[in-house]
Amino acid sequence: MRPDILNPLFQSLTALPGLGPKLAPKVARLIGPAGETAREAAVLDVLFHIPSYLIDRSREAMIATAPEGAIVTLRVRVDRHKATPPGTRAPYRVFVHDESGEMALTYFRAEKGWMEKLYPVGETVLISGKIEWFNGAPQMNHPDHVVPEAEAHKLPRMEPVYPMTEGVTSRLLMKLADAALARLPALPEWLDPAHKAREGWSDFATVLHHLHKPESNAEFADDSPSLARLAYDELLASQLALALVRKSLKTVLQRQNRPTGTIAAKLRAALPFALTGSQEAAIADVLADLAAPNRMIRLIQGDVGSGKTMVALFAAAACVEAGGQAAIMAPTELLARQHAQSIGAIADKAGLRVALLTGSDKGKGRRETLECIASGEVDIVVGTHALFQQSVDFANLTLAVVDEQHRFGVHQRLALTGKGQKTDLLVMTATPIPRTLMLAYFGDMDVSRLTEKPAGRKPIVTVTVSADRLGSIVDRIRLAVAQEGAKAYWVCPLVEESEVSDLAAAEERFQDLRQFFGDDVALVHGRMKPAEKDAAMARFKSGEAHVLVATTVIEVGVDVPDATIMVIEHAERFGLAQLHQLRGRVGRGAKASSCVLLFKGPLGETAKARLNVMRETEDGFRIAEEDLKLRGGGELLGIRQSGMPGFRFVRPEHHGALMETARDDASLILTRDPNLASDRGQALRILLYLFGRDEAIRLIRAG
Repeated sequence: MRPDILNPLFQSLTALPGLGPKLAPKVARLIGPAGETAREAAVLDVLFHIPSYLIDRSREAMIATAPEGAIVTLRVRVDRHKATPPGTRAPYRVFVHDESGEMALTYFRAEKGWMEKLYPVGETVLISGKIEWFNGAPQMNHPDHVVPEAEAHKLPRMEPVYPMTEGVTSRLLMKLADAALARLPALPEWLDPAHKAREGWSDFATVLHHLHKPESNAEFADDSPSLARLAYDELLASQLALALVRKSLKTVLQRQNRPTGTIAAKLRAALPFALTGSQEAAIADVLADLAAPNRMIRLIQGDVGSGKTMVALFAAAACVEAGGQAAIMAPTELLARQHAQSIGAIADKAGLRVALLTGSDKGKGRRETLECIASGEVDIVVGTHALFQQSVDFANLTLAVVDEQHRFGVHQRLALTGKGQKTDLLVMTATPIPRTLMLAYFGDMDVSRLTEKPAGRKPIVTVTVSADRLGSIVDRIRLAVAQEGAKAYWVCPLVEESEVSDLAAAEERFQDLRQFFGDDVALVHGRMKPAEKDAAMARFKSGEAHVLVATTVIEVGVDVPDATIMVIEHAERFGLAQLHQLRGRVGRGAKASSCVLLFKGPLGETAKARLNVMRETEDGFRIAEEDLKLRGGGELLGIRQSGMPGFRFVRPEHHGALMETARDDASLILTRDPNLASDRGQALRILLYLFGRDEAIRLIRAG
């Protein structure tokens, strides 16, 4: 149960004055909680939607000397109105003057009566907005604020500017913030007093007041103490939740059976290649964990193409040999099917029974798969999030493998491990992650790193090419297909955060390329039915189609070893981590491969730096570090696209040191007060609710 003191903060947005049923959904979409939390947007989200910067309107200027392009406040007298002539699109103009000269105030689509009321002729008014010069004369388009001289006090002298969306103005957000601040209860302090004093931080309520009613832009600077305090609060909530999850999972297991290694030997005999040294080391780590009395919680961190799936298969084999079942959960259906195919062929030779379960399975086939899982006839189940639905029962689930784990929330991982009484957890990510982000997203998990690529793989030559030369790239691919039977991916740009626009771009390019390649080109995107997607992939794999046009649905896990060309259109629109993932779809066989980054100039500094890094290195860990420097950690793991709750206040590039402190603080707290029962413990429970980590409180109750 949420503490009563928090009720005013978790009220619906419509509890705030001036926010009716029409406007509330727009505000909710802008400020609402991200990721796995299912709650509606609330008053708390208004407080957490902080301004980006501050406009200082405190200094008055004169018309003639006001700097062009600057926001200024002027005290002017209204001279005359020049209304829009009927039937034209000319702007409505109001002419004003002060001691230094005259200027025009310009409005488009203005209503005459309203304008005359706002600017009475002969009256003095205060206006604030941006001065521009047009044909040698100053003008101001749509002033931000207009008040009569007698009401000068109503003009905001320091105006915070909030991130906005269509129909939601900064002015409305200021009003909502005022109302939300008035509802903020006096909360107990959850920070260690000595630490708080050492950092010079104010209390939680004061910090929110400082940010919503700032006195200078210093409040929003990288080293702002107010932002640091909120970032630390958020990190502490996150680290506490991770520590509680880890503690609940790290239970002592009575392991009845131990693997003998018989199935592992059969797997090795079935493999058409030798495992790398780091794969062998990771498998040894996993086997040591499975022999230990504590439940395994291990992260396999390997770059694109380093062979994580094989490690997962050997882990599953060990669990099956000890009398259990294994589940491998992938974030997309395409990747789940891919895993089932690649694992299935080798597993079958070792006598392991593999089944696939996804959300699109229906009817009799699904029922039969569920019955086989429940009866123990299936050893390894590969699937999507469908694996942790209530209808799925396992005979004896002893290992849960979660692939691309940052795409699943904490409660989804708990739901999967909760399918068995003694379930070990192995998580995998292909995104190399800097240490600071490792701590933030995974806590103190045991980590095995895969640092080598399988033997025989050649480096990928990466080039950047202007989009003007698109025709020559098509010609080169045609030549490579004709002479060598080459296969090429063509990835279409992320036009905006919309599957529809992605789809339009992919379909348009597909039609364009058909003019050159005819039926030798296939199309894959996220909105296709699984059977259509499988059919297109099968054509590409078999060589019936040599060019595959795709959206970023192929970013993770798609494995066609003889594909050697990757074209990424509008590469400047992608983040480094995503470019690296996409490039990793080629270079998976023994042939030399190339990656063409098509860009449209002129490039900004960040885009230029990003493309340079891609040209210079294939080292995923270096790429991750550069990505962190270039754009911070917010998108590095693809958090916003994938539904993991991102941080609201934490910027890993600025708050990296706070992560270490928060982790140590959380560890010390739980050592001293494992049930959060002390006064500080009770305050920390409030913190967990504030930052949407209350799932962890259920773990305390569950013991």
